[in-house]
Amino acid sequence: MTPHPLWLIAVLLLAAGLGLLGVAALLRAAQQQRHAAALQSALRTRDVSADVAAASAASTPTATPADTGPRGLGWLAALGERFHGGRLQAALLAPEDKLLLDQAGWNTRSGTAIFLALRLLLAVLCLLLALALFDSSGLQRVVVMLAALAFGILLPKFALRAWAGRLRQRVNAELPLLIDLLRLLQGVGFSMDQSLQTLGDKLRGAIPILGREIHQANIAYMHGRTRAQSLRRLGESFDDEDLRSLVQLMLQVHEHGGAVQEPLKQFSLRLREHRRATLKEKVGKLSVKMTVVMMLTLLPALMLVLSGPAIIALADAMTKLGS
Repeated sequence: MTPHPLWLIAVLLLAAGLGLLGVAALLRAAQQQRHAAALQSALRTRDVSADVAAASAASTPTATPADTGPRGLGWLAALGERFHGGRLQAALLAPEDKLLLDQAGWNTRSGTAIFLALRLLLAVLCLLLALALFDSSGLQRVVVMLAALAFGILLPKFALRAWAGRLRQRVNAELPLLIDLLRLLQGVGFSMDQSLQTLGDKLRGAIPILGREIHQANIAYMHGRTRAQSLRRLGESFDDEDLRSLVQLMLQVHEHGGAVQEPLKQFSLRLREHRRATLKEKVGKLSVKMTVVMMLTLLPALMLVLSGPAIIALADAMTKLGS
């Protein structure tokens, strides 16, 4: 017996909700893990000198987010670790997926393992639901199984893509404020390193996403990486050409020095002009779309109001003539 379509939709929505809850739990756990790792690194660098910290980091490996799974999702991390480095991971983790994980801040070993485990579990769950709900055979059964597998595998990716897109929008909105803060710090006599330290430590609340990335870049720089290596993620992960240009400007100033206030001012003006032009273009497109909406909604009501009394009077006149 073929199940009712409403039952099928309800079950699929339940599976989608479970997948979204898993992705949300992954987000919260990964964020808590990054905060704990940053706090441990800050305490370690404050308690010991820079030389001792560098020697300790070189000789003794410390626990990183890639080595330990998030609390409460350890079983998912353990399940995903079983497929680490295998063909299944290569098939389910395309370069696009790794880029999305990097944008969301989950591109660690444990985060990758949990994402892989979620895709596998949702694929199996959707396949079992499809086999239980659909009473089919032959080619139709094969099509249903493939569709269920594809739905379960792609659902976490869609959720991750939506979250990464939201983060990119927030980064795009925070970029002008980052330029203004950098100009302000440079104007009071700070060097580029001092400006980045202040942005990552004291002004992180004004720019949450970019401030967090700058803070992590500062930690990497204190642990021995070059400034270019520490800022690589900030310039490449969010796929923003303006942010990439700003990172290149900061690297040039860090290496060669020089006055940076005027270039930052010109860069800020150019960025705001570009965004103003983009906003005008969106407003123009929205006006055209609203014209169609008004024709479909307002025009019939207007015609009814204007021609309604005339039609009623004409109907009364025709009734009287007929009688």
